[in-house]
Amino acid sequence: MHLIPVEFEAFDRRIAGVAGDRHIERLHRGTRWAEGPVYVPAGRYLAWSDIPNDRMLRWDEMTGQVGPFRQPAGYVNGNTLDREGRLVSCEHGARRVTRTEHDGSLTVLADRWRGRRLNSPNDVVVRSDGSVWFTDPPYGIESDYEGHRAEQEIDGCHVYRADPGTGEVRVVADDFARPNGLAFSPDERLLYVADTEHGHLRVFEVTGDGALAGGKVFAEHEGEGGFDGMRLDETGRIWAAVGQAIHAYHQDGTLLGRLRLPESASNLVFGGPKRNRVFITATTSLYSVMLSIRGAEPVWAR
Repeated sequence: MHLIPVEFEAFDRRIAGVAGDRHIERLHRGTRWAEGPVYVPAGRYLAWSDIPNDRMLRWDEMTGQVGPFRQPAGYVNGNTLDREGRLVSCEHGARRVTRTEHDGSLTVLADRWRGRRLNSPNDVVVRSDGSVWFTDPPYGIESDYEGHRAEQEIDGCHVYRADPGTGEVRVVADDFARPNGLAFSPDERLLYVADTEHGHLRVFEVTGDGALAGGKVFAEHEGEGGFDGMRLDETGRIWAAVGQAIHAYHQDGTLLGRLRLPESASNLVFGGPKRNRVFITATTSLYSVMLSIRGAEPVWAR
């Protein structure tokens, strides 16, 4: 474990009270492009993806040891847990979204839309009604680095919803250039989605029939590095990976503060027994910092 002094820049008084550790812990180093952190409370461990190396790793909270979780892993990118604590993953390799059952077998939740193969599902969230929402940019088929080079069969890069009852996959947003990270507000009435290519976050209202409305630009970033993965805390603030930092936004879109990192961040997740430890995947490393606030209640706890 390597300790790095915390560089947290506060821009607004509404970020007061979140400070915790005076250092960031580097828990592991040795990935090519770390992504998709998911905290598994039943096992007290953190699993994450190393996409170019086609593997997932596992950090044990009780021992601090890191070992293999799955390899090959289908060039997995984003991960989350569903209502039953099962792992739901976006696979670049097979261009699909899968669920890992309790016995270790895989169930395919989505791999096609209107008979055509998906691009390369990127990030995923599960709503409390069991629906699975995911983004589908083409990063995994543009080259052999994060998947397998292939032709794009769908005209566009969309946000999708897989129905929990019928399994039907439908487009809920079709006007993105490169949809990436996504996250629900604590009450699940809003869905935030990053568009990495355009350098902004958008926010949608979730309607009663599982569709989206609105989609206005919520926050923009003009510096180096675009928006990637994100999570929300219990107050509804949005914490997003942007370049070599984690940005914290108020619900009104104001940038409240920024946590500086030594390398480009891809994603984050709140974990630990109190959900106040932030785990961050950033290029070659897995980092963590303990704060004084908790992450939003996860779907499996509702």
